[in-house]
Amino acid sequence: MKKLTHISYIEKIQGICQEEEIPVPIGFTAEDVYKEAPKLYDNGFDIMFVRLIKEISMAMHTLNLTMLYRKDLREIFRELSIVTQKYFDFCTAYLIERGLIPKSPFVDPVKSIEFVKDASYLGILNPIKGKRSLNTVEMAHIYHAIESNMMGMQMIFGFAQCAETKEVGKFFSKGGELAKSMIKELRNFFLEDNIPVPGIAGGNVTISTIPPFSDKMMLYCVSLFCSFSLGGNSLGTAFSLRNDLPGKLSVFMKDIFQYAHEGAKIMIKHGWMEEPPQIMKK
Repeated sequence: MKKLTHISYIEKIQGICQEEEIPVPIGFTAEDVYKEAPKLYDNGFDIMFVRLIKEISMAMHTLNLTMLYRKDLREIFRELSIVTQKYFDFCTAYLIERGLIPKSPFVDPVKSIEFVKDASYLGILNPIKGKRSLNTVEMAHIYHAIESNMMGMQMIFGFAQCAETKEVGKFFSKGGELAKSMIKELRNFFLEDNIPVPGIAGGNVTISTIPPFSDKMMLYCVSLFCSFSLGGNSLGTAFSLRNDLPGKLSVFMKDIFQYAHEGAKIMIKHGWMEEPPQIMKK
């Protein structure tokens, strides 16, 4: 496969839009990035940010592939999937080597296959034994949710510190507190089973109040992370067999949706939300 840059993909997609006589989306321009801004974060946060963006991109490119029938579009998203996985792996290796993100909790391998013996496995409270311990699938989803929310919390508090408009800054602060409350509740599931709680060593917010991006772009990042969090909690709900976990994750999803909806209103108010094509009613 020949090497393609992000510019190549932009040009390919623009070409398809022009060929089909579809308006080319505006998206973001150089005006949304302030290259001369001082560091808003330190200690590896830029790589953490790219890693999370690549994680979201992997999911989106794969989802797009399942909905496409045109060969040229399938090829674009297949290539994007490969490139995205490559850079996600680079970022992960970089952060682990420098101790900026911890590895997930270790579980001793089982010696034999076991089958569920009674309904208490689903979370029905046993008055003698209490709730069963988390299984590895549930641990993985909770760990991922904690890690993502910790990174998101640092990002959004940084955005709140440098937002150009008071309304947007207030919205960001609210999101940081929401992420913080979710982290506290998710940690409790680990603490109940004496599982080490993960933390992120890097990514501290500096004292800078000069934004690296426009409010429009920062709002989009927060909106994107909200969508990612909704998807992650949905998977956690689907694959958790202890019935107290889906209940808690469902509450999180409700809070995240309401917060994202509030952000969408701000974007609409300022004319920052492009409208996707839709069927015109006759």
